[in-house]
Amino acid sequence: MASALLPTLQNALCGIMTSATSGQDTPTVATNGTSTTSGSAPLPADFSSLLTFLFSFSALSDWLKLIVIGGLIESARRLFYTSYNRIYNSFFITVTFADGDDSYDWMMVWLSKQPSWSHARELQISTRTFGLNSSAVLVPGEEEDASSLVKGSRKLAYIPTVSTLHSFFYKRRWVTVNRTQENMGYYGRPEERLTIRIMTRHHHFLNELLLEAKKGYLVAQENHISIYISDSSNDWRHVSTRPKRPLHSIVLDPGIKDVLVDDARDFLGSKPWYSARGIPFRRGYLLYGAPGSGKTSIIHSLAGELGLDVYIISLSRSGMDDTALSELISDLPEKCIALMEDIDAAFTQTMNRDEPSSDAEDTPNGQPARQGPKASTSRVSLSGLLNALDGVGAQEGRILFATTNKYDSLDPALCRPGRMDIHIEFKLASRYQARELYRCFYQPVGEEADPEGEIDADISENESVDSGYSSAESTSLIDLDTGSDSKDLSYVGVTPDTSLAPEKVVMRGVSHLERAPKLSHAHVTQLATQFAAAIPERTASMASLQGYLMAYKTRPYDAVKDISDWVEKELSKASPTASPDTV
Repeated sequence: MASALLPTLQNALCGIMTSATSGQDTPTVATNGTSTTSGSAPLPADFSSLLTFLFSFSALSDWLKLIVIGGLIESARRLFYTSYNRIYNSFFITVTFADGDDSYDWMMVWLSKQPSWSHARELQISTRTFGLNSSAVLVPGEEEDASSLVKGSRKLAYIPTVSTLHSFFYKRRWVTVNRTQENMGYYGRPEERLTIRIMTRHHHFLNELLLEAKKGYLVAQENHISIYISDSSNDWRHVSTRPKRPLHSIVLDPGIKDVLVDDARDFLGSKPWYSARGIPFRRGYLLYGAPGSGKTSIIHSLAGELGLDVYIISLSRSGMDDTALSELISDLPEKCIALMEDIDAAFTQTMNRDEPSSDAEDTPNGQPARQGPKASTSRVSLSGLLNALDGVGAQEGRILFATTNKYDSLDPALCRPGRMDIHIEFKLASRYQARELYRCFYQPVGEEADPEGEIDADISENESVDSGYSSAESTSLIDLDTGSDSKDLSYVGVTPDTSLAPEKVVMRGVSHLERAPKLSHAHVTQLATQFAAAIPERTASMASLQGYLMAYKTRPYDAVKDISDWVEKELSKASPTASPDTV
């Protein structure tokens, strides 16, 4: 081809030189003394003459031939490569997964479990678990002795290297993996993408792969729930995975757990009923009452019982406004739990629109009233919140939980059915809750307490009670002084040596080296009854009681013996006008 074009190029160059030589004007002197120019030609008068004039140059025709031949060659080249790519790609299926989507985590976990990584030459070692707190992501051999291998730290995993093409065979199919990272996110945040190419012409193999990755991930996450929060770019981000909390570990007044669980289960199975009647498929629960009474704990436990993930909506987040809130709620999945905690504290003013927002008035005795907390920086308005909860763009299928400590400060429009369908009050701890909490702390491992707590606490004379102390007696009321398990824990780790007389180390608290005595079920029940009898009704929160028992986690007898003093101290800290029965 090059030899065929050479004469054309030579003729074009010769034509240019000839045109340049002939184009030079030779001045001559006329007989009348005026100068004229030889070689000047009149300009063409019309378009056809112009074309004839242009094609009269041999160089131009040669250049046109060159352009046509080059264009044909380039077109043929592009046609060839386009056809080749189409034929080649027809044997492959290409899928892309974006970081932040659940499918990305499924595929990364699936890839980390492929045995082909043991022969790969370029790898990235990571401690990311992709939302799993289990042994689903492991370096081969780590499951044998993980504690000695990684010293109890996060488990290691093989994942594809960024910007490197990996290939392997899976079920007799050639698979290529390419993981890329680009700064395309909010404020230049890196965004990862995973591209997988499978040599197959049918989608059924891709469907099998996706289902296998999803099932493997869900099996590993079977006993866990995922927690999501919104980031500054108004996207949902997976932040952690929490173990499911069993319902029997939540100690509430009888009936509260049953109401929540039964109503939520019935709602999730009633979508056809809502659709047939044109009612929005949404459900809202408002949990209100004293701080530390178990509102958030029951939501955590309920999410595990129903198998739903939790999406936390923070109304005080930086950049949150009415538009951002509406977008977040619209992007919620169909079945999930949306959580708004302390909804009364998220606005610049009280949520009761009829309440004046003027300065605090003076008290009857002339003293200025104590002013409330400073205004929040939240830009979410009450109107925006109401529209986000049940407006046209509100997501359906979700379960909304809202918590508050000030039920009276909420606006009636927020509490009406359709937004908050069920209101449940959480009071301070009752004696029943105190007894069940004590039993939960000291119950023998492997035994579950009776949910109603109606177990005979009498210990027969012939029953052997293994309390861990030979002096423990079987009486109707346990002698706490005889069975006391208190030890001198003020000094720890000091070898008695009067000659050296080392300085003693002072420690406050309870050492984990101590172990609680072994108590029978009936013995724990009797101690729990004595513990609950020393606590007045509705005077302490469940959180404070749990904190108290944590200090006595290995001393059940001392927990009962010292509870009266602890109650007196708590009552002295409370306001003198507070009534024990006030919630």
